[in-house]
Amino acid sequence: MSQAKHGDTVKVHYTGKLDNGTTFDSSIEREPLEFTIGSGGIIPGFEQAVIGMTPGDSKTELIPTDSAYGAYLEEMVLVVDRQQMPADVEPEVGQQLQLQHQTGELITVIITDISPSTITLDANHPLAGEDLTFDIQLIEIAA
Repeated sequence: MSQAKHGDTVKVHYTGKLDNGTTFDSSIEREPLEFTIGSGGIIPGFEQAVIGMTPGDSKTELIPTDSAYGAYLEEMVLVVDRQQMPADVEPEVGQQLQLQHQTGELITVIITDISPSTITLDANHPLAGEDLTFDIQLIEIAA
């Protein structure tokens, strides 16, 4: 039976957990995740974990922060004047917004704090700074 390798398109079922055991995502109740190994579409540690697996294999893999979503960076937290928010937006903690960078790129931020005069926006990925554990089952390697 063939093993998954760089360039293969694979289908996997997974369950992702934080260090405290909290599940943050799972494909078990959905269609399997399909991706091409090496395309950069998913975190590097997950791709590496699938390499060498054969269809039907299951494993549990600890993926450290630097192979997942990277370190939590304080410089990606912005405090903006509340007057900079569009008048039609009623900000709430936990709300996701998209900002346009000077380059034209859209950046997703999460409102983490609101005061009478300022709003704190966090552009870090919600899982930045976390070591992640994945239970992975390789379902299929596409021909």
